[in-house]
Amino acid sequence: MARQQPSPWVHTAFLFCLLSLSGAIEIPMDLSQPPTITKQSVKDHIVDPRDNILIECEAKGNPAPSFHWTRNSRFFNIAKDPRVSMRRRSGTLVIDFRSGGRPEEYEGEYQCFARNKFGTALSNRIRLQVSKSPLWPKENLDPVVVQEGAPLTLQCNPPPGLPSPVIFWMSSSMEPITQDKRVSQGHNGDLYFSNVMLQDMQTDYSCNARFHFTHTIQQKNPFNLKVLTNHPYNDSSLRNHPDMYSARGVAERTPSFMYPQGTASSQMVLRGMDLLLECIASGVPTPDIAWYKKGGDLPSDKAKFENFNKALRITNVSEEDSGEYFCLASNKMGSIRHTISVRVKAAPYWLDEPKNLILAPGEDGRLVCRANGNPKPTVQWMVNGEPLQSAPPNPNREVAGDTIIFRDTQISSRAVYQCNTSNEHGYLLANAFVSVLDVPPRMLSPRNQLIRVILYNRTRLDCPFFGSPIPTLRWFKNGQGSNLDGGNYHVYENGSLEIKMIRKEDQGIYTCVATNILGKAENQVRLEVKDPTRIYRMPEDQVAKRGTTVQLECRVKHDPSLKLTVSWLKDDEPLYIGNRMKKEEDSLTIFGVAERDQGSYMCVASTELDQDLAKAYLTVLGRPERPRDLELTDLAERSVRLTWIPGDDNNSPITDYVVQFEEDQFQPGVWHDHSKFPGSVNSAVLQLSPYVNYQFRVIAINEVGSSHPSLPSERYRTSGAPPESNPSDVKGEGTRKNNMEITWTPMNATSAFGPNLRYIVKWRRRETRETWNNVTVWGSRYVVGQTPVYVPYEIRVQAENDFGKGPEPGTVIGYSGEDLPSAPRRFRVRQPNLETINLEWDHPEHPNGILTGYTLKYVAFNGTKVGKQIVENFSPNQTKFTMQRADPVSRYRFSLSARTQVGSGEAVTEESPAPPNEAYTNNQADIATQGWFIGLMCAVALLVLILLIVCFIKRSRGGKYPVREKKDVPLGPEDPKEEDGSFDYSDEDNKPLQGSQTSLDGTIKQQESDDSLVDYGEGGEGQFNEDGSFIGQYTVKKDKEETEGNESSEATSPVNAIYSLA
Repeated sequence: MARQQPSPWVHTAFLFCLLSLSGAIEIPMDLSQPPTITKQSVKDHIVDPRDNILIECEAKGNPAPSFHWTRNSRFFNIAKDPRVSMRRRSGTLVIDFRSGGRPEEYEGEYQCFARNKFGTALSNRIRLQVSKSPLWPKENLDPVVVQEGAPLTLQCNPPPGLPSPVIFWMSSSMEPITQDKRVSQGHNGDLYFSNVMLQDMQTDYSCNARFHFTHTIQQKNPFNLKVLTNHPYNDSSLRNHPDMYSARGVAERTPSFMYPQGTASSQMVLRGMDLLLECIASGVPTPDIAWYKKGGDLPSDKAKFENFNKALRITNVSEEDSGEYFCLASNKMGSIRHTISVRVKAAPYWLDEPKNLILAPGEDGRLVCRANGNPKPTVQWMVNGEPLQSAPPNPNREVAGDTIIFRDTQISSRAVYQCNTSNEHGYLLANAFVSVLDVPPRMLSPRNQLIRVILYNRTRLDCPFFGSPIPTLRWFKNGQGSNLDGGNYHVYENGSLEIKMIRKEDQGIYTCVATNILGKAENQVRLEVKDPTRIYRMPEDQVAKRGTTVQLECRVKHDPSLKLTVSWLKDDEPLYIGNRMKKEEDSLTIFGVAERDQGSYMCVASTELDQDLAKAYLTVLGRPERPRDLELTDLAERSVRLTWIPGDDNNSPITDYVVQFEEDQFQPGVWHDHSKFPGSVNSAVLQLSPYVNYQFRVIAINEVGSSHPSLPSERYRTSGAPPESNPSDVKGEGTRKNNMEITWTPMNATSAFGPNLRYIVKWRRRETRETWNNVTVWGSRYVVGQTPVYVPYEIRVQAENDFGKGPEPGTVIGYSGEDLPSAPRRFRVRQPNLETINLEWDHPEHPNGILTGYTLKYVAFNGTKVGKQIVENFSPNQTKFTMQRADPVSRYRFSLSARTQVGSGEAVTEESPAPPNEAYTNNQADIATQGWFIGLMCAVALLVLILLIVCFIKRSRGGKYPVREKKDVPLGPEDPKEEDGSFDYSDEDNKPLQGSQTSLDGTIKQQESDDSLVDYGEGGEGQFNEDGSFIGQYTVKKDKEETEGNESSEATSPVNAIYSLA
């Protein structure tokens, strides 16, 4: 976060303003005045031959001046040349070649003369030249033969162009020549090789010249190099060798200078120009260049190094830059020095340029023309374009070297004077007129202007005026009589009032009054003071990850009477607000930040009077740029050094590099991770496998993510060898009951070690000591057929390629296919009590594979009634099971089988033992289905019905016939069964079975009954005869409480009656 200082143009504008305040007063154009040159072409005017020629000359004066030209110091008659014309109300020459003609015919030195009745003004002498881009002379260049390590200079010698062409070197296929401290282009355009290497033969070298005006490029015939060497192979592994030259058999040499030659030279430069010093040296190894100045330091603010330190440039040279400079070329074999004596000369430059002189009749004045240069320039005065010596004498004028003094001037003294100062390096020409006027004061600006200014700023109130003699000017505020000058106020020569720091009390009306002997004039300016615009909450520097949202605040306070505009700049350019950005009144929001959003953001809060700036820098953390320029060096049989240049980390330091490889034999186009290195490394030795055609690439990683992979390196193939390992994950498993499939994980490209990788597969029955079976396989599986069921085998798989076999493999145990197991042995069902049943069994005699478990199926049955089948699954190690009976009556039928992965085998079946009362249960079930028993039950029902009818009749006659049991039991009115002498009876022979429920764990639970034979028993449980028949009696339950109003008489129980009949 930073409050930005005002833009440089603000200071520049103020400086310009101050300069103009101290300058000469301008004569209003409605008054008579001599000519003044306002616009002209440059002294060295180079034109394009394809265009019309334009030589500019503009001037002002009253009356308007007329123009004429000289060419090569002789009058140039425009009327005689139909191609030449002069623009209307201007002195600008136009030379038209549309109808033909050669521009070169018009080359020369031109000068413009602007004249009216008060004098003549002159332009500079303009040297007109036509741009030239001559063709390169045709030449046949023989191949350049050079010994490796020797220096070489390829000369360009471009054709002389105007202006000089730009020189650059390329190959004939327009590829730029790579330059470094060994190979570089000199300022003269030649290409210098400090030492030639074999790889320099890989291209040709052509010098190109680009001409500015014609925008054409001319190419010289290319040079071809033939390098003689002791090491004919261009082995890339030697390029970064620590002693590359020795490795290639190149003799090392001390440095020597190729340019400039010798140990000393001199150079002259003009003041204000750039000084370029150059030293190019040969040597093996390539020398380093360093620069020094004798007796002092290099001017750090103006000096910079170019062309790999081979050139020193000092800008805007001044006299103190003269002296001796020397360059030092050094390598490990030694060093040499070259001294350059620099002399600074100077074309003329102004110390005091003559200015227009405005005088009243009888006044005195002077014109001063002072200049300096090296050598010292001479001064020549002219009047109206003629040498002052040949002008008519003027008793009021005196020439004193570089000054002309005027005394008691009169109207006849009006003229334009020229000062020409020159030396061998150039000239300066200045026009200054002398005008004699008698004019009362006058104001030149609009009246009653409103000036609005910002509090605490410096401001200026203008009051342009004119008069001759020059009037005096005074300022007053709000009609007060005291003159404003001094302290916070300053009045300039041209009448402007400067207020150094505006305060609130400075607001008001200011009056300026100009006075001379001929009268006075005044004007008023109203000053309003406004509050400054201030950003009170500035944007802050931020660091954001790519894809996040960033908000930059900019809250502003300003004068409410001024219109506020808030805008944003990015990197000092107007910010385009796209779809990802949202500009609000006091903030800027960037959604989905990307790398291109990084930069400085400036909030500009401005009104029509002032502005405030605040800047913040947004740093975007992005994924790193891809590494580049991969190079393989130190090539060995089982290793290589990979070097790369890191890409930009995008503000998040690189933490790791991942090196990947690809081979073109087993999986072409598929990249695999090879190794990982810290982010501080950019060169690593990679261990390689035999017989792999490697290609590498590098990925950079930082906290934000991974870069795109680098471009691949060149390929490198290692030599072959026998395998050093065997395939992994060897297995033998049956897919059918009579086979065994042998599988393994095939070896990849980095473990094959040679061509034609194959596998020797061996197997034999375990513990039989039979001979090994073997077969050679090219894939990753082999099926052995006609095997016994689930038999163990010893298995071995060995790798082999054309270079030999791998190491002796280990033995793996596999099994042939499985089958269904035999039935479990000794299946036993025991019933220790009426509540539980215990099951036990032994493993099958023939499992025929790996047992996966047991399946138990059982069902409850009671006579002809059969319950729901229950299924239980057990682990292969379980051989016991205890179940809870659902009731004490039902029996259970069990079926048990063993399982392998093929399925369930043969089942063994057993039933649970019969309980002690099972005979009765069976008999009861049988009687209930007999016809005679059904008939008997119908007769009993009929008899009960008759008895109920008789009771009903007697009760209707007033008699009471209670039904009684053998024991006296009074009948209550609450019991409807006993009220009418009836009761409900249900005897379902399958009650225990149907009332059972299956629990979640597969056992059967007996359902509770609302009605049982025990409830109807009189004194306890029912009794059975020896044959199992029922000998108990049903009796009606007694109420413990007697009901009032019951009869004392009782009848025999219907139940007793029924069973007595039976």
